[in-house]
Amino acid sequence: MFGALKTVSSGVLASCLACDVRAAVRLGYSLAAALLETRFERAGSRIWLYGLFLCFLWMNGSVVLAHDEVSDMTRRQQGILTGMPFMAHVSSRSFVDDAGRKMYLAKTPARIVSLAPSVTEMLFAIGAGEQLVGVTDFCDYPPEASTKPKLGYAHPNLESLMALQPDLVLAPQEFLKPDIILKLEQLKVPVFILSATTVEDILGHLQTLGRMLDRSVQANAIAMTLRQDVAAVRLRTQKVSPVRVLYVLNSQPLITVGPGSFIDQLLRIAGGTNVAAQSQLPYPRLSLEVVLQQDPEVLLFPIGKAEGIPDSEQQTWRQWQTMTAVRRGRLHQIPADLLNRPGPRIGQALTMLVNILHPEIAAGPSSQP
Repeated sequence: MFGALKTVSSGVLASCLACDVRAAVRLGYSLAAALLETRFERAGSRIWLYGLFLCFLWMNGSVVLAHDEVSDMTRRQQGILTGMPFMAHVSSRSFVDDAGRKMYLAKTPARIVSLAPSVTEMLFAIGAGEQLVGVTDFCDYPPEASTKPKLGYAHPNLESLMALQPDLVLAPQEFLKPDIILKLEQLKVPVFILSATTVEDILGHLQTLGRMLDRSVQANAIAMTLRQDVAAVRLRTQKVSPVRVLYVLNSQPLITVGPGSFIDQLLRIAGGTNVAAQSQLPYPRLSLEVVLQQDPEVLLFPIGKAEGIPDSEQQTWRQWQTMTAVRRGRLHQIPADLLNRPGPRIGQALTMLVNILHPEIAAGPSSQP
């Protein structure tokens, strides 16, 4: 009898899958009655039989659904699939970017485009430079990055990008226009957004890229070393008096860093007090009146070939003789590509900040991937 009911349940399931529920009910009832040679005169018999019948139906359905799921996954093209909730359980190859977008990688990307200098540095640091096929105009470190095809920056050349046939684009959230991301998605190019607002975000990005590109050993080693560097700096600066500092990110208009930016966190770790600490924005504009009121003890200027504050603009600050930083001659420079890029060289940036803000304490070794 058990075998008979199991056979009947398979037939009923086939009818259900064909969206013919009435036929399924008639089939189940008539076949079960014939096989058991009874018309189910007693209600108790019907209830018992229906229960057993449904158990077999459930078991058969589970097998079919499992088989369909495996078949569906087998039929899908091997490659990079984005936004696939059914793959969420494959955690080792599933990723969520900083815009909250899901991505599943069925295989390791072989042709990567980086739209941020910091990301380019990370890829080279973890040993994935060979997989880079395109970078921005500002990707200049390490020197090998300069040999890669250039695609622009905030407005990358999409035609040139598509010609590179990338299977993954790594992009920043801050400077890349939303319409660019939308166009790339319309062109079926997988885009993964990276946006670091804290030091830990930077280290997390390193490790995420390591997982994506099968470089976890290298990425985890770099992240661990940087965490040790940060911890060592915290230990050295925990007993010093904080120094008021203004980081002049831009002169005209005056733009600095505020809470919610990784640079603000680096300044605090290095023993500084950001004069823009009360701002509600990560990169606020400040009036000169506010700066004079906050009276910074150190003025810090980024310098570099592609970005930075020209020397002529730095010198204009010397006219404010009442400012403590000017009176004491504490106008300092720091390479923009070290401090402004949320990449693997933040250990070096942190060491330089400590030397500038607190020359009285010895700075420890820095990491250079």
